[in-house]
Formats: sequence, structure tokens, C-alpha cells
Amino acid sequence: MQLALYTFGVFSKPADDPANDGFHRRNDPIFELVDQAEGLIARSGYASDPGPLSWGEEVYPRFYEERGDGWSPATLSLWTDMEALFSFTYFGLHAEALRRGRDWFEKPQWPPLAMWWHHEEAYPDWAEAVRRHAHLHEHGPTPVAFTFKQPFDEEGVPVKLDKARIQALRP
Repeated sequence: MQLALYTFGVFSKPADDPANDGFHRRNDPIFELVDQAEGLIARSGYASDPGPLSWGEEVYPRFYEERGDGWSPATLSLWTDMEALFSFTYFGLHAEALRRGRDWFEKPQWPPLAMWWHHEEAYPDWAEAVRRHAHLHEHGPTPVAFTFKQPFDEEGVPVKLDKARIQALRP
């Protein structure tokens, strides 16, 4: 079983505004780190960028606001488990970027991420990710889509993260 992750944010200003330079400077180094992260199985790329292939047509949730730049930061990836994902997300360079998020992003009125257990052999696509994200927003955490605060195991049972394992995985 694989843990799918979808993240989504909306820049406060257009993507190419100098206010977002800090985000853009960190983007490639963070992708390099995630590609080497323990627990990452694979991540979707973007049709417009070099790198991994895109997992289907890129779509955005209803919270996306077109501002003339044609995109908003979003990711889609597969992980072995929640602890590996948590460790990557909240420690190291990615954690530093999260702390700076207020500099670049609108305060979300939606979940910044959605996770779910992926049962299929094929990768999840962007459309499924957006559906799961919407489900989380509308219904709160359930086995269909959940967060680190209220996670579920592969059988749909609420669980707690293994804090000792998270500490062991810290970069």
C-alpha cells in the first residue's frame, strides 16, 4: 500500500512577482531533496517542466484563482508511510520553506494537503488528488482523505504517528 499526498497553495501575488523569489529559489533544491528522501516512491512532474512525467492532466481545486500566470503551487507524490513523509515535510529545508509560507501564500481557507492510501498499481492522477482534497475540505478527515492531525491506517482505522520513527528519520 502506498500513501498518496497532494498539496496545494495560492500565491498572494502573481507567480512571477519578486515577492515570490524566495519560494522560487527554494523550489529546485527542495525537489532535489525530496527525490532523495527516504520513503519517497515517486512524484508527479508537470507537463510544462523537465523532470518526472506528469501523472495525467494537471487540474486545480476550486480554490484556484487564475491571476494571469496559469498555475499555482501543487504537488502529487507517493510515499511508503506517514512517518517518512512527516519527517521530510517538517524537518530540513522544506520545513524552513513552510515557516516562510506566509511570505508567499494566501492563508488557506482549504486544507493545505490531503493524504490517502493508494490501492491501485497505476499512479494517482491530478484529478483524483483534487477530488480527495475537496472531500477533505467538505467532510473533514476520513479514510478517503486525511491529514497528519487525524491520520488513518490502510484499513481506515484512526492511528497516531510513530514519534520515535519520525525522530529516527530526521534529515
